[in-house]
Amino acid sequence: MKILILKPSSLGDVIHALPVLRLLRQHFRDAEIFWWIDSTLAPLIDGDPDLTGIVRFERKRWGKPQHWPEMLSSIHWLRTQKFDLVIDLQSLLRSAAFAWLARGKFLIGLDDAREGANGFYDLAVPRKDFHTHAVDWYLSVLTALKIPVHKNFIWLPERKEIADDVKRKWFSEPSIFNLQSSPLILLQPGARWENKRWPVKHFTTLVRALENNFPAARFVILGGKDDVTLGEKIFAAAPEKVLNLCGKTSLPEMIEVVRRGDLLITNDTGPMHVAAALGKPLIALFGPTAPERTGPYGQLQNVLRLDLPCAPCLKSTCHFEKPEECLRALTPDVVRRHAQAIFS
Repeated sequence: MKILILKPSSLGDVIHALPVLRLLRQHFRDAEIFWWIDSTLAPLIDGDPDLTGIVRFERKRWGKPQHWPEMLSSIHWLRTQKFDLVIDLQSLLRSAAFAWLARGKFLIGLDDAREGANGFYDLAVPRKDFHTHAVDWYLSVLTALKIPVHKNFIWLPERKEIADDVKRKWFSEPSIFNLQSSPLILLQPGARWENKRWPVKHFTTLVRALENNFPAARFVILGGKDDVTLGEKIFAAAPEKVLNLCGKTSLPEMIEVVRRGDLLITNDTGPMHVAAALGKPLIALFGPTAPERTGPYGQLQNVLRLDLPCAPCLKSTCHFEKPEECLRALTPDVVRRHAQAIFS
């Protein structure tokens, strides 16, 4: 049995799709399973114990004609594999076209009605309703294939070498962040959309408030290179107790940092889904997006959002009369009290 999964991006979406891989492996123990993924996210699943291999999608390179021979070579390789089952969990025209060009025996995807992707599929699986979570929608593909769906799997297995390296770099003696008795509170101030970002000044106020509530607490700021400035502003709130890791961790390292944390306070972005997959306590700050569809799976009770007539707008640009009020009006004290309840 040979299986190809297509889910190239984004970080949260790939995390959402991992249960499909776990259950496929349990059901087809001897299968060869490959994953088609954007090369920038390949480190997330490279070496995964349930995968036979990954197929890198070079989105940026293949947009240029001089690199089209690479793309054609990749398509040729996919065809030579003679996949028995191809599963497209991205369901955009691009992924559906690659899935169809792989010429597997059976092609199944999501009936998302976007870009006409479902026209490529032998079977398109509809979303049960608007509020069905992405994880459950992806898993419904397995149900359609009569593959048992359950929760008896490890979503994100520990990578011991990376975990040890993370400990050595940031959480061992003489670092103050090695104190096991101190709550380690992780902060994620960035997000892809500007209007999904809780104001950075709220994060700095929150750090000072939590420092008063939990004098032994330590804080770690997560984020990419684009979040460095945000991290520096939060770091300045309590430099002796804050570790700013913005732009310093790889994807696998970020996962292992989240695994060490006691609480993640986060915008709607990738590390939120990592924490949910690891079963770590979190507080998710939501504005324009719908948590029922793409919130922290299994922890929707820890989503904080305001009931405004425009929210969720599902748009990357705010058009409300009070710009970004859905997050600006969510006060640090509300978040502090929720954190206190989690630790109590």
